[in-house]
This record gives sequence, structure tokens and C-alpha cells, in this order.
Amino acid sequence: MAAPFIYFCKKSNLISFIQNILSNPIEYLKGVGPLKGDLLKKELGIFTFKDLLEHFPFRHVDKTQVNLINEIRAESDYIQVAGKIISFEVIGQKFSKRAVAIVKDKTGELELVWFQGVSWIQKMVEVGMPYLVYGKVSFFQGKPQLSHPEIEPLTTDKKDGKNFLEPVYPSTEKLKAKGLGGRQIAKLTEVLMKMVSEKDVPENIPVSVIHQLKLPSRFEALSKIHFPKSPGDFELAASRIKFEELFVAQLRIMQLRSNRHRYSKGLLFEKVGDLFNNFYKNYLPFELTNAQKRVLKEIRTDTAKGHQMNRLLQGDVGSGKTVVALLTMLLAADNGFQSCLMAPTEILAQQHLTSIKKMLKDLPVNVELLTGSAKAKERKRITQLLADGSLHILIGTHAVIEEVVQFKNLGLVIVDEQHRFGVAQRAKLWEKAETAPHVLVMTATPIPRTLAMTAYGDLDYSVINE
Repeated sequence: MAAPFIYFCKKSNLISFIQNILSNPIEYLKGVGPLKGDLLKKELGIFTFKDLLEHFPFRHVDKTQVNLINEIRAESDYIQVAGKIISFEVIGQKFSKRAVAIVKDKTGELELVWFQGVSWIQKMVEVGMPYLVYGKVSFFQGKPQLSHPEIEPLTTDKKDGKNFLEPVYPSTEKLKAKGLGGRQIAKLTEVLMKMVSEKDVPENIPVSVIHQLKLPSRFEALSKIHFPKSPGDFELAASRIKFEELFVAQLRIMQLRSNRHRYSKGLLFEKVGDLFNNFYKNYLPFELTNAQKRVLKEIRTDTAKGHQMNRLLQGDVGSGKTVVALLTMLLAADNGFQSCLMAPTEILAQQHLTSIKKMLKDLPVNVELLTGSAKAKERKRITQLLADGSLHILIGTHAVIEEVVQFKNLGLVIVDEQHRFGVAQRAKLWEKAETAPHVLVMTATPIPRTLAMTAYGDLDYSVINE
């Protein structure tokens, strides 16, 4: 799928995307201006029209239907009614002050009450004028009422409700204080959508894929994720946006993986030598499962190509990942390279040391442990062994990435429970060799296939499932 996508990008000239209307600074949008523009940049990271277009609503409110007042029932939730305000008064003083209005349609009357923003409501509401009112139904003394409803003048185009689901956008307290709450952002987005056309939003997925999966166009998806006419429209648009995000991410990961397989320079483990064979025949405490054998074969193939191995090994606790790791380290030692196994905690590092030494018994393989609690004298002894090449396997915690720890010929890095380490921490290990060492990362955390493909797609993936 990668090849047609690259061809498609060249043909559609995506560079023109940044030259169209969507590249305009957000303060140039009608209703924004410099002050609100600065707030949108600081609070939501919205710098351009494109950023606002990609600031998606987190839910929608259905104002497509106008209810009659006599239709209100105890089980009613949110409703929208249209009618005239026949009375309005402010009751109480200071903290107990509230605004109370009565709206009337052809079927009955409904009480509206506001406990906050009373001054604004006083300016907003005019007795005798028609309004569209939306809110959550509650009951007071057995009668229905709407507390803090949304209210707007009723115009001809709104008498039957809106023709789309109203979006609700993420905002912040600072933005709300300056009149940029979720509803105001919706109005800005509505202004923007009237300015944007299909030519401003070029496709980034091959047409063949769109047809095969019956996805809407990119422009249609962006339009309907903001202002869908029905829940079904929104679901279809959201599916397209999600697929696009994963599609582009997967292509990027595939490109990284392809480049590594094709261009990366890696160490060559040319032979399976005496240490590996002797351990396998005489010291292995049990027969390997078919899954372990398959993984070892995959590792052997990777390390014999001359390209860097980057492999994720997943297996439950007790599935035999440590034995696979040890055999891989013996393969490295047979070819004259040192190995480093990094664990997230001292307890886990100590467990690895104990089990590996127990399995090696009297084999001529030098294994040491380096953790943060090691004394200065012990650290110095281990760093000297590493530097002169007499230490074959170093097991440790974050201490192994310290500047003072230098290998003579690091060829293999194994990271246990790799999600517990940051990217920068792992990278420091790769930098301890002139040529990037082979990398095996292990985890006992079950990883769903879809997540593995997304988060670890640049790694080759092995599973011990026996």
C-alpha cells in the first residue's frame, strides 16, 4: 500500500495545502481578531485556520427537533421548545437572586430559571418576543422547568430546529471568560466551514482505498465531524478521520522499518559457535518449545544479514523469554561481541543475574551486575572488565547507561519490560557502540495486535505463545 500512497502524494502536490486558505493565521478569521487569536494560540494551540478545522468537538447536542411543552414527561431528558416569553422577573437579592421566565407555545407554559448570569439574561430576554429554548428537564413542586437553559431569538430558519447536530468543543476557563466557550468556538468553526471548499482539503488516502472501504472524502469527513445531520453521519466521519490517522502513522512506521531493513548497517553474527552449541547440548535445563525455537531462528536470521536487528519479543511470565535472551547473548559472545541486558528494577536485574548464572554453571562466560546501589570500587572493577573486553554479559538497571560505562565491543542490547524506559534512555545504550548494536526488547505485558502494529510497527515482532 505504501508505493501507491507515495505516488499519490507526488501527483496531488500536497505542498499546495499549506498555501491555501487553511494556512491563514487564526486572528484573520471573522469574529476572532488579535486578542482572541492570542488566547486561542496559548490555550488550545490553534494558530491557523487548519488548526481550528482539526479542533474536533467532543460531543454533539441534538437540536434538530422542537418539542411541544405538553410532550414533557417525567422521563424527558434534554428538550428544545419554541415559544414566546410571556413573563420575566428577577427574584431575591444578592446571592439568592435568580431570573425566572415563562415561555408559552400553543400547547402550554414552561418555567425557565437562571441562578447565574442574571444580568446577562436580563439584557438578553424581551417579553413578548419568540425564543428557541434548550435545556435539561427538572421538576419543581411537580411542575417541569428548565434550569439554566440555552436561549436564542427564534428566527424563521430555526422554527423547526437546526438542520445539523450542534457541536460542543473543548475550551478552557480563560477562553470562556473572554467569550470563547464551546458554543462560541462552534460559531467560529461554522464561519470557517463556509469559507472552505473541497480544493482546500486535498485527499491524503488513495482513491482505491477510499472506494474499497467506502469512506467519505476528506472534505466531507471534516464537514460532518463538525456539523453532522445525524449520529450516523458523525460515526462515518469519525471512522474516516480515525482510519486516516492510523493509515498515515502505519505508512510512516513501514517506511522507517523498510529503511532499516534496507539501509541500516548492522553487526554480523556469522557463526553459531562453541558457547552456544555447548550450552544448547549440555546445559540447557529443558527442551525448548517450538515457539522458542521459532523465535531463535528469527533472531539468528536477523543477526546474520549485516543489518541492525530491532525485534520485540512478547511472552507471558514463565514462557521462556530469558532462555531465548541468554542463547542470543551466547551467539553474540561466539562472534566476539559483548551483551547488555537492562531491567527496570534492581530486583528484576538481580533475578536475571541469578537465573542466568545458574543456567551457565561452569561455562567460560563472564557475567556481572551493575545497579545504582553498586559501590564505587565495584563500579570501577566492572567498567575495567567492560573496557578490556573480558566481560561478556552485563546485567543492570539505568546504571548501565551512565557515561562512565563504556564497552569494548557492544554487539547486543536486550531491554526487559521496555515500556518502563524512555526513548532517550534506550538511545544512550545504542550510542555505546560505533556500529548500532542488535536490539531485542522483551515484554510480558499482553499487547493487542492492533496496538503492536501501531506502537511497535517499526520493530519486527515475535511471540512466545507456548
